[in-house]
Amino acid sequence: MKHIVYISEKEREKCRKVKEAFAELENEDIDIMVADAGRYGYVRLMYYNEIYGFDEAVCYTNSTALFNDLWTDWLNAQLFKIALEDEPLMDLDYEDIFKALPDEKQQELMRRRQEFAEQSGITLS
Repeated sequence: MKHIVYISEKEREKCRKVKEAFAELENEDIDIMVADAGRYGYVRLMYYNEIYGFDEAVCYTNSTALFNDLWTDWLNAQLFKIALEDEPLMDLDYEDIFKALPDEKQQELMRRRQEFAEQSGITLS
């Protein structure tokens, strides 16, 4: 059987930087882990259950796709925390929670995106 490599070394290094930039996700109570899957790329594991393990796994061979998904996960976790403190926001979806925030808070969250991108070496469009 042929040994196929699905991710280049260059892209592997970029994914590693993205993983490290978002390391705080693994320390929060949102059940997300990113693992190096060797020749297959990086895997984002989500929604851990003690009986069944992780409920969702997505494999990445592109650092920009990994960055975008981890950014969305991080942002949604922050918006959820904000909604917990402001009861009326709990009935809204994440996009509407973001829109309901004061401009300063929206800008603060988006600055964090830029910081993650700089740490990752990702260029935002």
